[in-house]
Amino acid sequence: MVAQEKIELLRKKIDEADAVVVGGASGMSAASGFRFYYQEDDVFRSVAGGLAKKYDRHNMFDLFYDRRPTRGEQWALMLRTIHYVYECYTGETYTDLAELLEGKEYYIVTTNQDAQFYRTFPQEKITRLQGDWRYWQCKHPCHDHIYYNKKQVDELCSKIENDALPESLIPRCPHCGDAMEPWVRSYTFLQGEYYRREMERYMDFLRRNSHRKTLFLELGVGMMTPMFIKEPFMNMVYQWPRAFYATLNPQHAIVPREIAGKSLAIQDDIAVTLKQLLGKPTDGIKKLNKSEIFNPSRVY
Repeated sequence: MVAQEKIELLRKKIDEADAVVVGGASGMSAASGFRFYYQEDDVFRSVAGGLAKKYDRHNMFDLFYDRRPTRGEQWALMLRTIHYVYECYTGETYTDLAELLEGKEYYIVTTNQDAQFYRTFPQEKITRLQGDWRYWQCKHPCHDHIYYNKKQVDELCSKIENDALPESLIPRCPHCGDAMEPWVRSYTFLQGEYYRREMERYMDFLRRNSHRKTLFLELGVGMMTPMFIKEPFMNMVYQWPRAFYATLNPQHAIVPREIAGKSLAIQDDIAVTLKQLLGKPTDGIKKLNKSEIFNPSRVY
């Protein structure tokens, strides 16, 4: 449980803020129970099928980055993961955050690719820095377009055989005929019209609020990709005269000494913290085991 004085301070900063910039990363989804990316749970076993045992892998990160699975097996993993993204429940951290921000002027920037923010917030208030599993792009990419993939994912999941998608069924680019791939950050990630449009929307929000009382609320942002959310948030708080920085992360709630006087670090369970902020009971929330948290110092 978070100390009451910290809860009261953060609640006060939210209430007083003219604008709130939310930075949401993997810890936000992990706090809602989506941990198959780095833990061996029932979801991982369902998505991985026989490939977990075949390649002796125990979480989705390790299996995704293993170079041994065939292209058909890789596609089976991707399709099952995307299908789960479409069909899974909505995390309570997201519904609690929506309740917390009700009536506020806010904007959300996220490195998550699981589209959970889209369950509870309007799309015009979200910028996806690392893409979204629900879209395909050309592998090259040969043209500037992304494709919503739900119907195709549903169809192809039923065609998986022995934990592999047949080569002939791999989605192909309608322009060049090469393979498609998910629109998520990689060496070939398409930062085209859709990406630039969302980034400009985010930049517009920041420009409009640079001299206002702005709260930068960082939720579950670790040290795997600090350059996308954590470091820009810290820099803006340092430069903006009326900005305040609040970071919630059980492992990486870090505050540089340069902004210590205008920051708050809560190194505790995000799910519990949001409940406390809303005055809701925390009974029934599984106690966080910090030893099981994903370690971003690993190299992938």
